[in-house]
Amino acid sequence: MEQSATGKYPLALRLPAQVVSYVFHPLFIPTYIFIFLMKELPYEFAGITMWQLNMRLFGLFWLTAFFPAFAVFLLWRLKFSESIYLRSQKERIIPFVITMFFYWWMYYLSRNFTDQPAVLKFFFMGIFLSTSVGLVINNYMKISLHALGAGGGAAAIILFAYYYGAPFGLPISIAVLLAGLICTSRLLVSDHTTREIYTGVLTGAALQLGAYWFIM
Repeated sequence: MEQSATGKYPLALRLPAQVVSYVFHPLFIPTYIFIFLMKELPYEFAGITMWQLNMRLFGLFWLTAFFPAFAVFLLWRLKFSESIYLRSQKERIIPFVITMFFYWWMYYLSRNFTDQPAVLKFFFMGIFLSTSVGLVINNYMKISLHALGAGGGAAAIILFAYYYGAPFGLPISIAVLLAGLICTSRLLVSDHTTREIYTGVLTGAALQLGAYWFIM
């Protein structure tokens, strides 16, 4: 039977689960993926200086994390939502649309960059598709955004390894374990059901795979 788990677990479990939920918020996933590529595939950024690379990282964080989060804050202050946590499906509609815009813009920009990994093209397309499909699914259930991001992030790293033929065994293992940890954390501290969690992680992974086939 599907049921939410909020308040059913002791504080010793809920507190670290809350920390995990904040640290691995879905808005941070694009930034984490970019940093991963900087560390694992530095030669793909050979055409730009370290300062330019850091500015590009900053710009990515600004567009994919700060602006969407600031939009949610404004919606809350303007009384369009009851809280910044977007607990209802209705409250999520405008943030979904805003985030879609920024993800599409990142994909559009990535098409013209020749001094960064080509795989960022499919990754940005994948997260754009995830928010688009997530908006549709949101009409029927409150799909977990954390699970959507976790599934997409883990699938992206697996696809990076496939594209480059790179020995990413350890990163893949860590990514899959983190995805499981994130999903477990949401079950512990959110009002999501297991169905909403599973739908999120599978949708995120499937759309990264679809974007890879379409773009690469």
